[in-house]
Amino acid sequence: MSVNQSILPYLVCAALYAALAFYFWRRHWSGAARMSMGDETESRHGAEHSALLAPFALHSWLLSESMFGGTGMVLGVGNALSLILWLTVLIYGLGSLFYRLDGLHALVMPAAAVAVLLPVVFPSSQTLANTETLAFKAHLLISMAAYSLFTIASLHVMLMALIERRLHAGTLPAALQNMPPLLTMETLLFRIIAAGFVLLTLTIASGVLFSEELFGKPARFSHKTVFGALSWLIFGALLGGRMIYGWRGRTAVRWTLAGFLTLVLAYIGSKFVLEVILGR
Repeated sequence: MSVNQSILPYLVCAALYAALAFYFWRRHWSGAARMSMGDETESRHGAEHSALLAPFALHSWLLSESMFGGTGMVLGVGNALSLILWLTVLIYGLGSLFYRLDGLHALVMPAAAVAVLLPVVFPSSQTLANTETLAFKAHLLISMAAYSLFTIASLHVMLMALIERRLHAGTLPAALQNMPPLLTMETLLFRIIAAGFVLLTLTIASGVLFSEELFGKPARFSHKTVFGALSWLIFGALLGGRMIYGWRGRTAVRWTLAGFLTLVLAYIGSKFVLEVILGR
């Protein structure tokens, strides 16, 4: 397969995600969007969910080929980010069946459009060791799910901050007027964060307890360990502050984004420095 042919499916997938992002922006965010709650039919919601299947299926195939197309598992920074956004789309799609998450369409789709191209932009051929062990597979799945939940939480909290700002300015778009009340969105946010915190706890605990089996070496003090523990402390403090002091609003926004950025530095940041900047 030529270079152009190998890149083409990635470009098609990114274009499909981008087209959906544009559609949702036009429908839910732009000045042309003038819908009311009564216009939101079940059939339209079903069609919008079905439209996600094509780019998601193509993304799934591309990710599988990129990660498992060789002799072992390849999880460079490009594949890792693509996997996280793939899981984010999956969790978002499943969650939107139970919660009203229309406002997140236009945030998740552009991120997925960029992420699907990253294995091409940052290719890697270095295979991971110990991928055949059950402990490693469980550790990887739990950690990626935790990242994805915190990605959704970060997008969700930014949407809440935007709605609150627009409410104060008196310029709330028609689509956002149909979103649930901020208190309801806040409750959902902390449910997402709590689920992510449980998975992050399991990720850190499994990494420490089974380090030699997972990575072939004992647990050690490192950049990744420090930022991983710091993100765990931030999210733990946020959940504790919510329970004890009723933290909400801008406090929740700041702590959520701080915890997410710290988590990004813990894993993706270290991989980016090692693979892209240092070329290891």
